[in-house]
Amino acid sequence: MLKLKFSSLSLEAGTDEAGRGCLAGPVTAAAVILPDDFLNTLLNDSKQLSEKVRETLRPIIETQAVSFAVTHLDHSVIDDINILNASIKAMQESILKLEPKPEYIIVDGNRFKPVLDIPHSCIIKGDAKFTSIAAASVLAKTYRDEYMNRIHEEFPMYNWEKNKGYPTKEHREAIRKYGITKYHRMTFRLLPESSPQPSPKEKEKQ
Repeated sequence: MLKLKFSSLSLEAGTDEAGRGCLAGPVTAAAVILPDDFLNTLLNDSKQLSEKVRETLRPIIETQAVSFAVTHLDHSVIDDINILNASIKAMQESILKLEPKPEYIIVDGNRFKPVLDIPHSCIIKGDAKFTSIAAASVLAKTYRDEYMNRIHEEFPMYNWEKNKGYPTKEHREAIRKYGITKYHRMTFRLLPESSPQPSPKEKEKQ
């Protein structure tokens, strides 16, 4: 059973990201403030839910949340500042969009950087422990999947509609056959035998 709150403060925001391990597409983060009386027995870590259940939950979360926000940061940002920093930045930007401003932030994982003067706590596997982080994980996942479905129409041979840009055997075989696209992350190892390109900052140091 998920817990509603980590702190005793009413305006507590949960935040999480999706797409960190993908070879293509954005990293997407969401932040959610839920009301004190929020209750939904379906809600859980988005990775534990079917696509159908996630799509069922999304409008419920959006309708009942005090506030929510979603941020996509594309492959160019990921290649520039690395995936960890891009994930944190996407979560920060989502939090900054929330209105009202949260009094406390709980973050899935173990790394974060402060936003304004808002106190925060990092919680490993927080999306399976706290309702607001689980809600953020559902929004991040569904919005990112929607994004990947759109760009799938532009490059259907990679089947992003199904693999969402993750390093599946099918995705890597398509990279081997058709090459890379403008959506691929160049600082990632796109094929087992290839070397990732250095980021612009790493190039400057060379």
